[in-house]
Amino acid sequence: MKIHTLNLGELRVNCYVVETAPGRCIIVDLGGDPDYLLNFLKDHKLKLTKILITHGHFDHIGGVEEVRKKTGAEVYIHAEDAKMLTSREYSLAAGMSFIKFTPVTDWTAVLGDSCINDGDLSFKVIHTPGHSEGSVCYVCEDVIFSGDTLFRCSVGRTDFPGSNPIDMQNSLRKLDLLEGDYKVLPGHNSPTTLNFERKMNPFMKNIRG
Repeated sequence: MKIHTLNLGELRVNCYVVETAPGRCIIVDLGGDPDYLLNFLKDHKLKLTKILITHGHFDHIGGVEEVRKKTGAEVYIHAEDAKMLTSREYSLAAGMSFIKFTPVTDWTAVLGDSCINDGDLSFKVIHTPGHSEGSVCYVCEDVIFSGDTLFRCSVGRTDFPGSNPIDMQNSLRKLDLLEGDYKVLPGHNSPTTLNFERKMNPFMKNIRG
């Protein structure tokens, strides 16, 4: 699995371009800079087929509609966060963004424990509320695309509307119970591994008492 990491949008979200077959890809999260992404796809001769969104905050959906229109890519988001795709308020853009909000007009709502298949790869959806009601992680082979649920030695904020610290604890427990180790690719900052977070992340250690 070949993964390219681009830092896009106002908050420099990690946008992951995942090659799912020769000349074919999906992306996980798109915070903005749609023209930059489109040029990247053109330069690498990649056809974008799907956009997977880990949660609906503005910094993870900023370039989605423009790219969707130009590529025909299907957009996937958890049902609980779908309302954020069309709302400056629910997406937090109204209070935190200086860039024009462009609503997403077409998407597919998913639920936890479903799978999204593309090319030679399958992405399992794990519902991990806490940072938002519809936050998810996408698991593909030995990689967890964790969005703003799990960071290196930290977790996403739980003081936003729709956030819940108890839900976050339960979501971390769900990730902790996964068997084996995984590479963790978060929505912000540097990559990590699940075993490292099990040992070093104070939030994950806290769920075990």
